[in-house]
Amino acid sequence: MPRPLDKLPKAHLHLHFTGSMRHSTLIELAREHGVHLPDALVQDWPPQLHATDERGWFRFQRLYDIARSVLKRPADVYRLLREAAEDEAREGSRWLEIQVDPSGYAQRFGGLTATLELVLDATEQAAKAANIGIAVIVAANRTRHPLDARTLARLAAQYTGKGVVGFGLSNDERRGRARDFDGAFRIAKRAGLLAVPHGGELLGAASVAECVDDLEADRVGHGVRAAESPRLMERLADRQIACEVCPLSNVGLGVAERPEDVPLRKLFEAGVPIALGADDPLLFGARLLPQYELARQVYGFRDAEIAELARQSIRSSAAPDPIKKELLGEIDGWLTAPELTG
Repeated sequence: MPRPLDKLPKAHLHLHFTGSMRHSTLIELAREHGVHLPDALVQDWPPQLHATDERGWFRFQRLYDIARSVLKRPADVYRLLREAAEDEAREGSRWLEIQVDPSGYAQRFGGLTATLELVLDATEQAAKAANIGIAVIVAANRTRHPLDARTLARLAAQYTGKGVVGFGLSNDERRGRARDFDGAFRIAKRAGLLAVPHGGELLGAASVAECVDDLEADRVGHGVRAAESPRLMERLADRQIACEVCPLSNVGLGVAERPEDVPLRKLFEAGVPIALGADDPLLFGARLLPQYELARQVYGFRDAEIAELARQSIRSSAAPDPIKKELLGEIDGWLTAPELTG
């Protein structure tokens, strides 16, 4: 029998706050708060999505907003993060960087600062309870004005070293150029935060290049379209800029027709660091472990290569150096342990 992937230490670097919610929790909270859920989030879950056109992306965002609306009390936030940490630990994730846009909750939780402090406190408690490391990435929204992103960057900068490790940029690439947000990323970089914008999901390699050139990205969320440019892949490999590849999300949104079409192997063999991620398990129906299972079953990664994927996730994270060293050693131990016999 192959080595168990849930025992492989790994870092999860691409997980969105609302999207990390358990489906069962969504159902329970909606019932408690009297929120009506559409069929796509109940009996037809996970929803059939195809977001490569405007109508499909609008539907995806609508479902996401409905899911966000069930988080009405601080207790709901604590529950979401506690359960997310438990799920991560169960799958062998030892370090999690969870991405949140405080703007989506500010009105109900007392403003941007109060919302971020709530998330940070809940994160700290969840990390201790599950015995894993968790840090927060503050993410701006591409569909909002760049000045809003600067406000969030300044907020994130205030919490550098207090639980916030990075600054991101999410939502539809087609509705906001990366270069328009360079001011916000300069604020974040000056504060010592990692730059982790989304790119190369709904748009091609040029979108990834903009993230690298204009935002000085340390990692790129998704980034799979970089595989369309050998020169760009070479740059990413030379500079060790990781792509947070989320295969089942790519299929769920129609970026790739089948898991086989996600260029994970091509990026890996080009030397581009990869951190596998789940993106939004609530909407795509799969957490982190199935992404590693795909690496083995669909992309033909041997255990030595799977261990290298886990190492790349650790190296690309904001985990403190002693934690990185410990986890890298444990990955070596996983690989050198004998395979289980049937």
